[in-house]
Amino acid sequence: MSTSGYCIRRATGADADAIVRHRVAIFRDMGILDERDAGTLAATSLTYFEDALPSGAYVGWVVEHGSELVGGGGLLVHRGLPRPDSLDGSDEGYLLNVFVEREHRRRGLARSLTYVILAWCRERGVARVALHASEDGRSLYESLGFCAVTNEMRLVLPRVRTSS
Repeated sequence: MSTSGYCIRRATGADADAIVRHRVAIFRDMGILDERDAGTLAATSLTYFEDALPSGAYVGWVVEHGSELVGGGGLLVHRGLPRPDSLDGSDEGYLLNVFVEREHRRRGLARSLTYVILAWCRERGVARVALHASEDGRSLYESLGFCAVTNEMRLVLPRVRTSS
């Protein structure tokens, strides 16, 4: 898909570095990344994406502007359990890492990127897509039909450090 000088395409393993750079920037923009952890987050994310992109465990898209990757987003797809609104247990997706670099924002790129990802989901019969929206992204996702009504509860378990 092309948006006035921009191109949205499927990500490949060669795009892992840019995806990691954007993922770290997402957490910086939200103010939840301790800079002491930025290097570790980048390194462990790179290891993940170098494996997950080629294997299809992470399905990603990037936004190109010339030779630069200025945005992107991704999807984790898993088989859902049968439930009343999906008796066959259709696939479900988790949308994440939607990001556009600051100087390229306010051009509809995040919206176009999300349209492309949702179209891919529809083509493949993904029955439900969930996400966790940042404050900046909430209005975009609401305008696309996502709703915040949920009964999700969360428990963050402390990391157990093992001695080597």
